[in-house]
Amino acid sequence: KAAKGAGGSGPVVDRSGNVEPVTRLDVRVGRIVSCEKHPDADALYVEQIDLGDPAGPRTIISGLANFVPLEEMQGRLVAVLCNLKPAKMRGIMSEGMVLCGSNAEHTAVQILEPPAGSEVGEHLYLDSFGLMKPTEADQVLKSKSQQGIWKMVAPDMKLDGEGRAVYRDKLFSTAKGPLTCKTLKDCTVG
Repeated sequence: KAAKGAGGSGPVVDRSGNVEPVTRLDVRVGRIVSCEKHPDADALYVEQIDLGDPAGPRTIISGLANFVPLEEMQGRLVAVLCNLKPAKMRGIMSEGMVLCGSNAEHTAVQILEPPAGSEVGEHLYLDSFGLMKPTEADQVLKSKSQQGIWKMVAPDMKLDGEGRAVYRDKLFSTAKGPLTCKTLKDCTVG
């Protein structure tokens, strides 16, 4: 249970007084403005995603080419984990991660979709935790301890029985409603 900050007025702390790891993530709505196959990897896409950053769209590499047709990537809204440390993937720098649902066998992968009308750059809201807007210290998760945050949070990010994104049964949403996958339910998000 959140001790304070549920309205976004400060860090959300757990019962031990530690900052709740999920609140350190910067998860925002983005729009794919262009997408193409990675020149050196058949399973990867290279996307330009508008996240409302003043510097313009970010380059993000996603392993979705075997699951989502290229034409379905163009222009769609996505949820993006924005404050991961940038990393090269097959020679191209990736500046975030598109969140998706996946079955246990990883044979079905679907993009986690913000509802229609969600605003580009909008920070996601997590029930009981508030806006997913990290402090200045977590703008980019660079240090070894910061890089472990996603690994701590990821096992508790799931799709519920209705296909809605949740963290420990708390709903992820935008101002327009919950994030969902087309058909996947009761599975992991990553």
